[in-house]
Amino acid sequence: MPVECRSDIEYAERPLAFTWQGQRHEIQDILQAWRIPNGKRFRVLTTDDQIFDLFFDEPTAEWQIHQP
Repeated sequence: MPVECRSDIEYAERPLAFTWQGQRHEIQDILQAWRIPNGKRFRVLTTDDQIFDLFFDEPTAEWQIHQP
């Protein structure tokens, strides 16, 4: 799975790390989190000071990772 996350009450409550282009990135901070009609979006800061957008599509249970 490309995104490792904390899941308490529901899945994908807080992303902790992810794999992108073959490299694992640990998340230092969640800069922004919001719900969208089909899931959740997170803007995160990694421990190597990169910013990524993570999208969790609930109907398909798939993650998408983008670097803005």
